[in-house]
Amino acid sequence: MANRTAKDAVTVKGTNPQYLVEKITRSRIYECKYWKEKCFAVTAELLVDRAMELDHIGGTFGGNIKPTPFLCLILKMLQIQPEKDIIVEFIKNEDYKYVRALGAIYMRLVGTSNDCYNYLEPLYNDFRKLKRKQRSGQFQVIHMDEFVEELLTEDRACDTILPRIQKRYILEQTNQLEPRVSALDEDIDIESDEQSESEEEEPVMQSYLVIEYMRP
Repeated sequence: MANRTAKDAVTVKGTNPQYLVEKITRSRIYECKYWKEKCFAVTAELLVDRAMELDHIGGTFGGNIKPTPFLCLILKMLQIQPEKDIIVEFIKNEDYKYVRALGAIYMRLVGTSNDCYNYLEPLYNDFRKLKRKQRSGQFQVIHMDEFVEELLTEDRACDTILPRIQKRYILEQTNQLEPRVSALDEDIDIESDEQSESEEEEPVMQSYLVIEYMRP
């Protein structure tokens, strides 16, 4: 059957991967035109092409609760369970922002707590705009870093319940994660290093000037 999970797929969070999407939402997806025409027999290789065609993110919309292509591809990924390397490449993709967003939410759904922080936190430095289709069908503009913040801190994203992950500070206390360094912290460290170097060079220059002044 076209809607069955791949035979070699492993359980995620103790359940069938597709069950991470609520039953009523899955049913809506299976019935929609995009799923039937664009997701039928899609392999991991073809999935890349479908992801590159995306032009917005979102869950369901309209009075008939229609799923967005983005949500359909989330379910397709849960169904065929691409290799982790493919998902990492999605997340690292800098050319197609919606490919990155798709990889990010999939990693959040199936990844370990460590993976979620390690792979998604670098995207806090991505400030590109994303179009998100709201329930009303209208579009809202958000930024990639905002989307990542939702994935790591909220209970739902794109009308999908996000599995619970460990709090970051707990993973830090157990030495499973290094403290997060933001881009701002890195800039401050660089400025501090430059200031320290400048202060070290200044006495040398002053000594040189004194010696020059004392020469006959």
